[in-house]
Amino acid sequence: MTETRWLDEDEQQTWRAFLWASRLLNEALDRQLQRDSGLPHAYYVILVMLSEAPGRSLTMSELARLVRSSPSRLSHAVNRLEESGWVRRVKHPGDRRTTFAKLTDEGFEVLAAAAPGHVEAVRQHLFDPLSREQVLELRETLRTVLTTLDRDGESSALFRDGDRRS
Repeated sequence: MTETRWLDEDEQQTWRAFLWASRLLNEALDRQLQRDSGLPHAYYVILVMLSEAPGRSLTMSELARLVRSSPSRLSHAVNRLEESGWVRRVKHPGDRRTTFAKLTDEGFEVLAAAAPGHVEAVRQHLFDPLSREQVLELRETLRTVLTTLDRDGESSALFRDGDRRS
């Protein structure tokens, strides 16, 4: 058995700062979206991924992979989004076992209405306190961490150029 490599004081402080900052940031973004748009942050991310997909449509498995969700949790979320009329499930015409989630026009309008407030909250809580240099350093640091966590490169979709609704 190998000996535990305990975190030194700098690593411990960095770990705790990251842990609490990420938790508090996610809570703040969720509160803002719930308050202003009636959407949990997780549902907003689903709508964003669908809005950026060709034809605003993804298979349920592709969508689950992109939003890092279990199939059952995603299915529950898509059920709620369907009830609201924002997403529609469609069977693949050539393979009835494959189901697509498709963003409806109404869902796109909800996303478009929610995006400005969400982006403002992201700016306020994450980017405004940082200098441009710190933003770029943070990006490179997070990309480095992502390469060790995401060996399949599935998170690379998060770094596509184009119209981003965070």
